[in-house]
Amino acid sequence: MIKFLVKHRFLILRRVVQISLMLLYVAGNVWGWTILQGNLSSSLFLGVIPLSDPFAALQMFSAGALLSANILVGAFIITAFYFLVGGRVFCSWVCPVNIITDMANYVRRKLGFNQIEKKQPATRNMRYYVLALSLVLSYVLGVTAFELVSPISVTHRGIIFGLGFGWAMMLVIFLFDLFILKNGWCGHICPLGGFYSVVGKYSLIRVNHDEPKCTVCMKCKEVCPESQVLWMVGKESLQVLSGECTNCGRCVEVCDDDALNFSLRTQIGDKK
Repeated sequence: MIKFLVKHRFLILRRVVQISLMLLYVAGNVWGWTILQGNLSSSLFLGVIPLSDPFAALQMFSAGALLSANILVGAFIITAFYFLVGGRVFCSWVCPVNIITDMANYVRRKLGFNQIEKKQPATRNMRYYVLALSLVLSYVLGVTAFELVSPISVTHRGIIFGLGFGWAMMLVIFLFDLFILKNGWCGHICPLGGFYSVVGKYSLIRVNHDEPKCTVCMKCKEVCPESQVLWMVGKESLQVLSGECTNCGRCVEVCDDDALNFSLRTQIGDKK
């Protein structure tokens, strides 16, 4: 039991954080708790501190909306946190859709789909194109384009206020990641993931690879949702500096050689 907990410590902790945040939002909206009120797009912490999704705020600005002080302050707080500390930790530690995509990836591995697939049929740069398109459409249509169809918003609001259409959205993403494209939504399409990849490019918390300890078993790449960021595995002792790393910790957990661990950033630029 202890060995299981150690080997899955970050996975368990991520689920605790994700579920706890969802429960706090539910409690805030149903019972009036003031710890977290609202949703992931816009909320209040302790009834005083505003928190806003900076990408949603950017879409509102592109749509021509006049942003209130609360939205601007909330967007600044969230952006500053992920810029300095977290990088893409929103994707693996906060986003409720991550639970669905992780489950799909787990089933893929168990069914052997990952071994059958030789090459991904899509580029991970697609999320940046979707990001740009979301802003352009927001400007042209005068609405927050991505927010209208965002699986993240639909799922999160569904959990808080009642799933409704959220069930269908969750099922579509699960089946898409399972049968169509490995890590399809989070790893290739989601513009919010692309946005936080840019914001968190120089964040402080990084995974460090110690090459002398590595036996090139590649377990880390098998479980990593952004396996391209581990290009140095078995080659060089380097930190994972790509903004696309979600800091989920799965690579650290599965490494039996202790060749991967979390550390504070010591380098400025990625060599690759």
